[in-house]
Amino acid sequence: MIYTYSFYGFFFFILIGAALSIIFNKKDRLSTSASFISAAIASIFGIIFSLSVIFGETFDLALPGSLFFNFGFSVDRLSAFFILVISVSVFAVSIYSVGYMREYFGKKNIGYLGFLYNIFILSMILVVSANNAIMFLIVWELMSVISYFLVVYEHEKPETRKAGFIYIVMTHIGTGFILLSFLILAGGSGGFGFEGFRASGSTMPPLYKDLAFLFALIGFGAKAGIVPLHIWLPYAHPAAPSNVSALMSGVMIKTAIYMLIRVFFDFLGAGVLWWGFLVLAAGAISAILGIMYAIVEPDIKRMLAFSSIENIGIILLGLGASMIFYANGSPALSAIAAIAALYHLFNHSVFKGLLFMGAGSIIFSTHTKNIEKLGGLIKKMPMMAILFLTGVLSISALPPFSGFVSEWLTFQSLLLSFSSGDSLVRIVLPASAAVLALTGALAAFCFLKAFGIGFLALPRSEHAEHAKDANGPMLLGMGIFAVLSILLGILPVYVIPFLDRITGTFTGESAIDKSISSDYFGTIIMPASQISMSTPSLLVFMLILLSIPLVILFLSGKKQGTVYETWGCGQPVSTARNEYTGTALSKPVQIWFKNLYRPVRELRATYSVSPLIKQSFKFESRIGQVFENHLYIPVTGYILSKSRMIKFIQTGSIHAYLAYIFGTLVILFMFVILGGK
Repeated sequence: MIYTYSFYGFFFFILIGAALSIIFNKKDRLSTSASFISAAIASIFGIIFSLSVIFGETFDLALPGSLFFNFGFSVDRLSAFFILVISVSVFAVSIYSVGYMREYFGKKNIGYLGFLYNIFILSMILVVSANNAIMFLIVWELMSVISYFLVVYEHEKPETRKAGFIYIVMTHIGTGFILLSFLILAGGSGGFGFEGFRASGSTMPPLYKDLAFLFALIGFGAKAGIVPLHIWLPYAHPAAPSNVSALMSGVMIKTAIYMLIRVFFDFLGAGVLWWGFLVLAAGAISAILGIMYAIVEPDIKRMLAFSSIENIGIILLGLGASMIFYANGSPALSAIAAIAALYHLFNHSVFKGLLFMGAGSIIFSTHTKNIEKLGGLIKKMPMMAILFLTGVLSISALPPFSGFVSEWLTFQSLLLSFSSGDSLVRIVLPASAAVLALTGALAAFCFLKAFGIGFLALPRSEHAEHAKDANGPMLLGMGIFAVLSILLGILPVYVIPFLDRITGTFTGESAIDKSISSDYFGTIIMPASQISMSTPSLLVFMLILLSIPLVILFLSGKKQGTVYETWGCGQPVSTARNEYTGTALSKPVQIWFKNLYRPVRELRATYSVSPLIKQSFKFESRIGQVFENHLYIPVTGYILSKSRMIKFIQTGSIHAYLAYIFGTLVILFMFVILGGK
C-alpha cells in the first residue's frame, strides 16, 4: 500500500540524512547537501503519506517487543494533516538551508546541525503519530531536547545561552503539566493508550475532566506560546539559525495545537462551555499582546517571534469558538470555526516560514538583525524583497493572499454566534471578533514598518549599503512559500472541502454537507455540489493576476521624465539621517500604551572642561519586560528564597545522608506496619 511505502520512505531518508551529516562532518558543502537534500526528499514521502491517509483510511503500526505498553503509531486524518503541514514546511526550508548554511562554512560544525535538523523533523512526526501517552512523552521530550540544542547552536554568544536556558526551563514546566493531565486520563482509563483515553473521557467525573483540561492547556500552551507562557519565544527564535526558526515557529509550536485538539475533542469530548470561553480568552489576549509587542520591536527575528504569539492567538480564537459551538449543540458551526483554525494554522506555517527565511536572508547579507540599520534593500536585494513582500501581505491579511482568507473565515465564524440562543455567547464571541479586527489592523501597521524601514528609502549602515541578493537555493525555498501564500489565498474553494474532511473527524459534522448562511455575510460554507471552478477559467484568472505587475512595469518604462534626488525637507542632499526610523514610526503606539509597555529610558551626558557645558548626549529607550519583571522574576525569587531555607540539610557529609535514608526507611516501614493492621 502506498501509505506504508511512503511512511517507511520518510523514515529511511530522514535517517540517511542524519547519518550522512555525521559521516561527511569534515566536508561542509557535502554534509550540507547530504543532510538537507535527504530531508527534502523525506518530506516528499511525508506529503504523499499524509495525503493518502486523509483521502484513505487510518494508518496503524505496532512496534514489536512492546510488552507492557502498546507502543506504535496511529495516524488518522487529524494526525495526517499535521504531518502534511510539517512536510510542506520541511521541503521549502530544506531547499533554503542548502544556500543558507554557507554562512556557517568554516565557522561552525555543519554536520552537527544537519544531524540535529533531521532528528528534529523525525521527532515532530513521531509526536503527531504516537498512540500511547508514554511514547508521546518520550518523543515530546526528544523534540524538546533536540530543539534546545538547535537553539544554542551558536552557544559562544551569552544571549544564546540565556535563550536556551529559558527555553528548556519553560518546556519542561509544560511537560510537567502534560504529565499530570495524562496521569488523570490514565487513572480513568486504566492504561496509557490513547484508545483508552477516548473510551473513558466521557465517563470521568467532572472535576477530573476539568483538571485534565486545565493541565493540558497549561502544558501545551507553554509550547504553543500562549500568554503568559510565551516568554521563551522572543529569546529562542532569534537565537536559533533562521532555517531552524522557520521550523520552530512554523510547525513545532503547532504540535501543541495538535495535542490541544486531541485532548479537548478526542479525549475529553469538549462538551463543557467554559472550556471554550477560556481558550477563546487565551487566544484573544495572546493575539492582541503578541502583535503589540511586535510593533515596537527593532530586532526583526524577535518581531517575528512576537507575531507568532499573535497568530497562535488567532488559531485559538477559532478553536475556542469551535469548542463553544460544540458545547452548545451546534456541530456544523463548530466545524466552520475548526476549519478557520486549521486554515490559519496552515497559512501561518507558510507565511511565517517565508518571513523567517527572509529575515535569515537579510542577516546573511547584512549581518544585522536591527531594522534600524537596514533600509534600501529593495534595490540591493530585489528578488528577496518581492518574496518578503508576499509574506508581509499575507501576514497582514490583505487579499488575495492566504492570511486574508483564514482570518476572514475566523471573523465570520465568531459572528455566527448571533444565531446562538445563549446570550453570553452572543456577547463574548462578537467581542472576540472586535479583538481580531484590531489585531489585524495592528499587524498591518507592524509589517508596514518592517518592510518600509527595512527595504525602502536609503541604506542606514555600511552593511545595508553593500547588501547582495540571496543565492539560488535560498530564493527557491522562499519562492515555494510565496507561491503557496498566493494559492492558499485564491483557491479557498478547494482548500475548505479538504479541511472539512479533517474537522469532521472531531466535530462530528461536515460543514460542506450543510449550507451555512448568515444574515450578515450570505452563504459562508456551500455544499460540495455547488463548489465548482473550471480549470480553464482558473488558469485565465491566474494569468491575469500575474500579468498585472508586468503591465505596470511596461507602462512605467514608457514614461519620459527627469530624475531628481528625493526631496529632503529643504536639505541640499537627502541622507539616511533624514529618514523615518522604526522607533519614530511606532512612537505613537508606545505613547498610547505606555502603561503596558513600561518603557525604560536612560539619558547620559558627557561633559567637556566645565560641568556646565555638555559635550554630548546619549539617549536610550527600551521596552520593559513586563511579564518577566512582574511575574517570573518575583516567582522564581520566592522559590529560591524558600529553597535556601532548607539548604542546611546539604551538609556534605556521607554519614548525614545515610542517616536521612535510614530515617526515611523507618518511616516507610511504620506506614507499612500500620497499614497492615
